[in-house]
Amino acid sequence: MCKTCKENPVIIIQGNKPLCKGCFMKYFEKKVFWTIRQYNLIDKKDIIAVGVSGGKDSLTLLYLLNKVLTPQKTKFFGLLIDEGIKGYRNITIEDAKKFCKENGIELKIISYKKEFGNTLDEMLKQKKINACALCGVLRRYLINKYARKYGATKIATGHNLDDEAQSILMNQLKGNMAFSAKLGPKTGVLTHDQFIPRIKPLYFLTEKETTTFSKLKNLPVTFIECPNHKDSFRDEVGKMLSNLEAKYPGTKQSVVNSLLQVLPSLAKQFKGQKIGTCKKCKEPAAKDLCKVCELLKR
Repeated sequence: MCKTCKENPVIIIQGNKPLCKGCFMKYFEKKVFWTIRQYNLIDKKDIIAVGVSGGKDSLTLLYLLNKVLTPQKTKFFGLLIDEGIKGYRNITIEDAKKFCKENGIELKIISYKKEFGNTLDEMLKQKKINACALCGVLRRYLINKYARKYGATKIATGHNLDDEAQSILMNQLKGNMAFSAKLGPKTGVLTHDQFIPRIKPLYFLTEKETTTFSKLKNLPVTFIECPNHKDSFRDEVGKMLSNLEAKYPGTKQSVVNSLLQVLPSLAKQFKGQKIGTCKKCKEPAAKDLCKVCELLKR
């Protein structure tokens, strides 16, 4: 029975608490709005670029931001990156278009093909390279570039608790503590005039909770996974964390809490890193050439 109203539950949330549909919806929205307030993620004067993929996380985020930002007249728009992954991205793009049209939300779409001359599928055929590593670099580059171009002051992404726990553990296993310093509900370790800060309103909600919310709200989501994700490093770490979570409930939350405890120290340690400008594309870069220009050169 639901812990709150004794109705039939639809989900067992974190802390092993069963909740009915109504109580779960209130719990989910309350947690998102608490995260926004607690970490000062959004200011009324902000212009928010919402990273949209058409998946459950991004459409859930867009739905909630539309609900909270529209009444207070905070400007926002959807920003979708079309990598050109056949049988996947073309499907989620249609879901995103449908949702944005029904809710009167502006959606801007940027494609790899137009920006780089090739889709991701075409790039992977030309050279053996880790698909997720390549795609991650190119996506972050385009999201930052075009969020800035369209006047955004913040970029909101649909990263949830599972995503964050995976990133933390991946960085630990690879010894990339400098990368972990950039995590958290709100970025801000490295500063550059052309960097747009990122915020994660779904930070404390699990993937299971987000999936349930999107289904109960009947969001136009096609539950399909990127074909390049299977057997990737993130996929392996995700499976390991899910197995641990099943045996030891609260594992993912503990991993995230451990980062939040040391994040101020990490941020202080790596805040002095200098970021320059790419000589070729003029975007932020740690070296003479940014990672995107290095990859495209190869």
